[in-house]
Amino acid sequence: MMKNRLKGLKLLILDVDGVLTNGSVIYNDKGEETKVFGVRDGLGIKLLMEAGVNVCIATGRHSEALHHRCRDLGIVHIFDGLRDKTSILDIILNRTGVAAEEVAFIGDDLPDIALMKKVGLAIAVADAHATVLENADMVTLAKGGCGAVREVSEAILKAQGRWENILERFL
Repeated sequence: MMKNRLKGLKLLILDVDGVLTNGSVIYNDKGEETKVFGVRDGLGIKLLMEAGVNVCIATGRHSEALHHRCRDLGIVHIFDGLRDKTSILDIILNRTGVAAEEVAFIGDDLPDIALMKKVGLAIAVADAHATVLENADMVTLAKGGCGAVREVSEAILKAQGRWENILERFL
């Protein structure tokens, strides 16, 4: 049952392009890359971390915009410019002290599949590549960059019995 799998999660690893963003890459006239991040996804990440669920980044591209966003959110485990995302799993597990079965990873494209197969819960965003969808344990209703991370964050918090306490803060 999915609720039981979400209940035991202690770490969420996120891809960036296509998960935290809609997958578009924008360059300004100076050739500088910018990204658009959803604030609802950001709140979901903050709520997860406040509840004791660690959040890490594993992405193939390097972007200063990503580093700025991670600083804003308080994400300290950032692995970018990766050719092989599985190469950092042992590092993340050692740094955070969690087991692979307590980890979820959200991905959207072919380079994400190998890491999806090594963690406890493989999650794909709604508009992920068909092969990624086939390899996912869970698929979000929301597309990447459009609330998918928030959807997963809330599902984890609800499964862990923490959502009602969070709502009380805002009501």
